[in-house]
Amino acid sequence: MSNGELTQIPRNLLFRYRFPISAVTINAAQWFDLPEHCRLPALGRLEGQRGYAEWRIGWQSTGLAFHLDVTGKQQSLWCRTTQLLESDGCHLWIDTRNTQSVHRATRYCHYLLAMPMSGPTQQTPFVTMLKINRAREDSPNMNRAKSTLHGKINAQGYSLRWFIPGAALNGWDPQEQTQLGFCCAVADRELGWQTLATGPELPIFEDPSLWSTIDLQPPTTPEKPTRSKKTG
Repeated sequence: MSNGELTQIPRNLLFRYRFPISAVTINAAQWFDLPEHCRLPALGRLEGQRGYAEWRIGWQSTGLAFHLDVTGKQQSLWCRTTQLLESDGCHLWIDTRNTQSVHRATRYCHYLLAMPMSGPTQQTPFVTMLKINRAREDSPNMNRAKSTLHGKINAQGYSLRWFIPGAALNGWDPQEQTQLGFCCAVADRELGWQTLATGPELPIFEDPSLWSTIDLQPPTTPEKPTRSKKTG
């Protein structure tokens, strides 16, 4: 700070966000759509990001289901398996221990990346798990993690339906560990970045303390619906 100039702190850095995540029932082998109540807000707009992506997330005992729709594109998609971080696609970070008091990833932290197309014909969606820079220890599932990814491309963008099995997430135990560290971002060479909260100007790629929290809500049954009482 000099000559009376103030350093602006990103708004989203002033808050720690926690999002309730509903239990869902899906068949990961098929295309699925998550309901509206599974939608996550795009808090990156508070930092001036363009809101071109809609994401929804749900969970079941076997893993996490992620739903992404990207619209508003005028240019063709750019996806290269040899240049993952420069490609159009979706980035997810998951910490099965929600350890937000450390700045270096632990063995419970995972970084996954998905693209809507790949291969010689650019028709096949692509997903992989990447190492986290400066991690204290890599996830033991790094080389055997497998996700199910479905993709559709249209003139305005693309959609992804992504199921991440609990077997791919070290420490996954929704009965005992219902709070997970979580961050998501969509990268687009035409439209820029859209993040769940804190933007890529901060080290969200490697610092779990900058990630938000998702709270796995217990499943409801028709016999005992969950109701909230009005207050005030």
